[in-house]
Amino acid sequence: MENIAVPPLNVPRIVIIGGGFGGIRLAKEFKNKEVQIVLLDKNNYHTFQPLLYQVATAGIEPDSISFPLRKLFKHQRNITFRNARVRKVIPEEQIVETNIGSLSYDHLIIATGSRTNFFGMNVIEDQSMPLKTIRQALDLRHLMLQNFEKALITADLKKRESMMSFIIVGGGPTGVELAGALGELKRHVLPQDYPELDVRRMQIHLVEAGPRLLSALSEKSSQKALDYLKRLDVNVWLDTMVKHHDGHKVDATVNPSGQKLEIMGSNLIWSAGVKGNHIAGLKEDVVQNNGRIKVDSFNQVESYDNIYAIGDVAQMTTEDYPFGHPMVAPVAIQQAKLLAKNIWAKVKGKNLKTFTYKDKGAMATIGKNKAVVEVGKFKSQGAFAWFIWMFVHIMSLVGYRNKAIVFVNWLWNYVNYDRGIRLIIRPFDLQLRNDRRKKEEEERIVF
Repeated sequence: MENIAVPPLNVPRIVIIGGGFGGIRLAKEFKNKEVQIVLLDKNNYHTFQPLLYQVATAGIEPDSISFPLRKLFKHQRNITFRNARVRKVIPEEQIVETNIGSLSYDHLIIATGSRTNFFGMNVIEDQSMPLKTIRQALDLRHLMLQNFEKALITADLKKRESMMSFIIVGGGPTGVELAGALGELKRHVLPQDYPELDVRRMQIHLVEAGPRLLSALSEKSSQKALDYLKRLDVNVWLDTMVKHHDGHKVDATVNPSGQKLEIMGSNLIWSAGVKGNHIAGLKEDVVQNNGRIKVDSFNQVESYDNIYAIGDVAQMTTEDYPFGHPMVAPVAIQQAKLLAKNIWAKVKGKNLKTFTYKDKGAMATIGKNKAVVEVGKFKSQGAFAWFIWMFVHIMSLVGYRNKAIVFVNWLWNYVNYDRGIRLIIRPFDLQLRNDRRKKEEEERIVF
């Protein structure tokens, strides 16, 4: 029975779960088509995730990288948005079950993205700070500032140094960019905010299990990123696996020697991997161990005629991508564009087209005038790459206001290195965070 308060129309109903890059692109592609679009998301806004680390390090406010979904579609008449948390899908009845009721569909698109992968390490999950949502970015910012305030009144020098130190696990773009931002805070901002503290005792550790940083880029770019981080006094540990964290230090193992390490730091940030944020209710053999949903070359979920998945949550294996496409925004956007055409072609009884990914390249910034960019055969490092990175990210933001605010913030930071949003709006409590997360798991709220 449908009770989510969406009026039925005499046209195909397309339900999209997720207002990320893929979900909003897909919804836009159906503008002026004779279909009913219902967009479901646990938040009423779209988040530009590549800049979450700047929210966490007080560079920009969260509303600068967020955009209201209702405002985004205010000129599109065939779309209905519901702020809902999805519990599961019931394919046999063509129903999506949410916390505000159930909803029927003719076509269902799962665009739920990804979530942090802790690889079964429950202690690490309880002790660490992930960085996938606005809430998590603000939690990290508040924790960082709270620990510095506590360090001011702590007499124990070892405990004080631990409170001031950060351990970032994962040498991908998020980890590298966050480490660089913290390095600039240590050098230019925190000594002025906390003159009573010896900020030189603040340690920034970047721990990567693989042999190099930014494995998606060339070895030259990886080495350049490593050089930039060392200039910012970041301690980089390669071939190192994190095993445990007790709230004050990390226990790690160096590969392949098996050497044991202890790295001091109360602030553990986990960016070591992600997994698909799949929806409950699908057949077990459809969902992979990495949480991604098996789809064919049309993004259709295996064993289902009218359920599709796009973006991070979709695993489409091809000769070029035997383990699925990269979990990045361009993949989701390209899949969304083609899927919209294919669904419309299916409605009209026409032939479908298979998906082929066009790689847009990769990039990462490590601080002011320090970035690496690779697009096809073009490779750049340094100030020019930094300006490319900045331009691409500003243009990718949703809304002219957000573009303008982020540009002004970056211009201000470029001139004086000041990250002026060092505010503790709501104190962060790790135990309350964990209690909330476990309650959501018990209620089967997966998205």
